[in-house]
Amino acid sequence: MRKDYKLEKRKYFIGGIFTLIVVLYLVRLGELQLFETKYKESADSNAFFRKTIYPSRGMMYDRNGELVVYNQPAYDIQMIPREVHDFDTLDFCKALQISPDALRKRFADIKNKKLNPGYSSYTPQTVISHLTAQDYGRIQEKLYRFDGFFIQKKVIRQYNHIAAANVLGNIREVNKNEIKRDNYYAAGDYTGDLGIEKSYEHILRGEKGQEILIRDAHGRIKGRYNNGSLDVAPVSGKDITLSLDIELQKYGEELMQNKIGAIVAIEPETGEVLAMVSSPTYNPTLLTGRQRGKNYRELNNNLYLPLFDRSLMAAYPPGSTFKPTQGLIFLQENIIDSNTMFPCFHGYVSGGLRVGCHTHGAPLSLKPAIQTSCNAYFCWGLKTMLDSKRSRYGSVSDVFEVWKNHLVSMGYGYKLGIDLPSESRGFIPNSKYYSKVYGENRWSANTIISIAIGQGEILATPLQIANLCATIANRGHFITPHVVKAIKGDTIPSIYTQPRFTTIDTKYYNEIVEGMRMAVTGGTCRMANIPGLDVCGKTGTAQNPHGRDHSVFMGFAPMDNPKIAVCVYVENAGFGATYGVPIGSLIIEKYLNGEISSQRQYIEENMKHSNTIIYSGIKKR
Repeated sequence: MRKDYKLEKRKYFIGGIFTLIVVLYLVRLGELQLFETKYKESADSNAFFRKTIYPSRGMMYDRNGELVVYNQPAYDIQMIPREVHDFDTLDFCKALQISPDALRKRFADIKNKKLNPGYSSYTPQTVISHLTAQDYGRIQEKLYRFDGFFIQKKVIRQYNHIAAANVLGNIREVNKNEIKRDNYYAAGDYTGDLGIEKSYEHILRGEKGQEILIRDAHGRIKGRYNNGSLDVAPVSGKDITLSLDIELQKYGEELMQNKIGAIVAIEPETGEVLAMVSSPTYNPTLLTGRQRGKNYRELNNNLYLPLFDRSLMAAYPPGSTFKPTQGLIFLQENIIDSNTMFPCFHGYVSGGLRVGCHTHGAPLSLKPAIQTSCNAYFCWGLKTMLDSKRSRYGSVSDVFEVWKNHLVSMGYGYKLGIDLPSESRGFIPNSKYYSKVYGENRWSANTIISIAIGQGEILATPLQIANLCATIANRGHFITPHVVKAIKGDTIPSIYTQPRFTTIDTKYYNEIVEGMRMAVTGGTCRMANIPGLDVCGKTGTAQNPHGRDHSVFMGFAPMDNPKIAVCVYVENAGFGATYGVPIGSLIIEKYLNGEISSQRQYIEENMKHSNTIIYSGIKKR
């Protein structure tokens, strides 16, 4: 009985082992069939060659139909590592005029899965990208000598105009993180980097196609599989029409030569950006071709930061261009009316505090205060609001939140949402910020009075200042600024077509518009007084604790039915009337009239040939 029991137990044990072995084989077989691609790739690569066909990238045109960005064929040398045999390194390097060490490093990088995730010896790997026409000609004749190597056709960007580099952006090879995030990409593919190329990448890139080619036993291509019935044609990227006027853009860049700063011009009715200049800028062709990496490093290390788009990334004190926002808030909150006067004894003086001002008549009301850019008027306005509104809103902190929320509705303190990457939000403090700095209920109007004139903690981008100008021109609303006007076969997002209204009643904007017109006809913006254009403007001299003051101007024209609103910001250039006003007025005149009148050409020459970088404090190495 005991013997039979042992035999029975042994039978189950042996059966269990066989069952386990069968299960393990089945699991491994399933793993090989479902998850392991190496053997499938090996089998496929013996019989087939799947060649990627890259689509044509969408082209870019300016608002007048002028071609700005287009494509040019480019050629990459690729290889399938397992098919490389008897490779003559010296012959290959001689044909392409590269060093053997550089090639060996490239091979090592290709096999490094940290640098090249998804590497497989059965799939194409990019060895050298962006062959020149000469290199392509030389290697094409010798390519038959190098088993496993082939040429992959792609496209690189070309530019009809040396302008708008920061807006347009560029393309570069994808990195490992982008490959992980989006399975569209494979090693060696290109993607948009900076500007429109980045923000509209999914529109511009199109869809890749594929050819399936048959191999013989020796790996030689014998033709298309099944007569190409399984091939997939590429789909070209969509063309884009920019809102930019490329000629105005080039003109703005010319005016800003040897200056640090920005110009932003907007069509108020549509929110379309007409020009977006960041200075210093760079030649967009530098970031194409084989020298892209080297040129990018040089630009990135440049002391003047040409890759930094000051038009939407730099946050500056807006200075006196901020004063119209204060007038609007004071009118809306019944702090003042059009006849309310405040004193100015060459500045604001209260409780031992003094904020200086320049000589002009006093006391004065709102419109003359804008005309003369009176500091005292707007300081008294903010003090009156924060002091007198407490009974209605509660504490000074509560009143301050009312003030801040009006500014947010005008596009300050947060990103506007332009269709470009890396927009800065600027800075508008809230009451919590001041309570943290000074203590709860331990601050008052006099503590923070400099914000009334666009100084202190207030920061804004040139884009935000231009947008404020467009909002005033529209008498109380704006459309989110955007640089793409149309997409072929598609529509632009509704955010770029729907108006955004401020918290200020429309009727109050007329007071500000008239004050800005007075500033041009007989105030701080007289150089912008162009016959027949009815320009309205506001200067700003933004204090700079690190050196010379910044020169700022915002203006629009015509006064009624405006076609252009512009902001000019020139770092370390002194008074707003010295550089901001003349440059802004030239941009307005050029756009509306198409040329600069003979009477004003001396202003144009002065601006083109002036140099304010010398005041920046940056010492070029």
